[in-house]
Amino acid sequence: MKESNEIANHINKFIRVYCPSNKTSSEHTIKSYHLALTLFMDFLEEKKKLTIKQLSYDCFKAETIDEWLIWLMNEKNCKPQSANVRLSSIKAFLKYLSIQDITLSYLSIEAVAVKKRKTPKIKVKGMSKEGVKALLGTINPSTKAGRRDLAMFILFYDTAARIDEILSLKIKNTHLNVPKPYVTITGKGNKYRSLGLNSKTVQYLEKFISEYHGVRPNEEDFLFYSKIKGKKKKLTQPAVTKRLKKWVVIANQWCPEVPVTLHPHQIRHAAATHWLENGMNVGEIQYLLGHENIQTTMIYLEITVTQEASAMKKIMTEDEANQPKLWKEDIRKLRDLCK
Repeated sequence: MKESNEIANHINKFIRVYCPSNKTSSEHTIKSYHLALTLFMDFLEEKKKLTIKQLSYDCFKAETIDEWLIWLMNEKNCKPQSANVRLSSIKAFLKYLSIQDITLSYLSIEAVAVKKRKTPKIKVKGMSKEGVKALLGTINPSTKAGRRDLAMFILFYDTAARIDEILSLKIKNTHLNVPKPYVTITGKGNKYRSLGLNSKTVQYLEKFISEYHGVRPNEEDFLFYSKIKGKKKKLTQPAVTKRLKKWVVIANQWCPEVPVTLHPHQIRHAAATHWLENGMNVGEIQYLLGHENIQTTMIYLEITVTQEASAMKKIMTEDEANQPKLWKEDIRKLRDLCK
């Protein structure tokens, strides 16, 4: 009974306190942690015949977690990708437990050995520069919603930020009236990075803020919001996807290079791909995308070993020569696409 109460308290603090303040500002990610732990409790009750009062730390041993993954896939029709997301959530919780009580570190160490389920490699279908031009050119700026969409999707492409990173932006995170305008992004693990903005993006954002937030905007308001019962709430990912779909259907009719299945993440992928095509070095792309490991960037952009060697050599050459970074001029040219 004592252990079950401790575990229940740990779960509550992990979801309500630790995750929002130490791991992520994404409501979607926090809900994912909550769902994973709920499914784990469902498994213990259904397959192990354990009630919440019978919970113990031994319930989180590696072999039980592995059985849970099998249960998710076989009985809950959970796809391998989703099962791996749930596994990551459980591992995150057990790591939290090890921080709270060092004697429980063995659970986190054991969980690391639980292998992810094999998943088919899904290639992210990119979009050409012509496709980006077509999409942005399709958005109708004669309506208030259209002007909001144009500012938002230009910002998506200019920064290549993740959708939740853009939707989590607040007025205080936008720095437009400075010599080099930028936005401050809160990425995974609550890590911050600053992303510069081109002049055209700044113009659209300034007009958008003036129209949607007034001359004296509240610094704590979300940049992109929807009004619910008179209050400004964070715009949701499904709402953005729905708006994007509206413009994609129109753009595809006169430009087949705009995929009819386009989703916001593909805009991020397209921007990063275009940076690479225009000569930006991989190290800079890694930072802009918010990847911790450069290998993640290599895989994301499907860079070959030969291309990697060439890219790294380019970084070294630029640094050793102490000359202006070649990518800066290339990215200025690329950003003209948004004009």
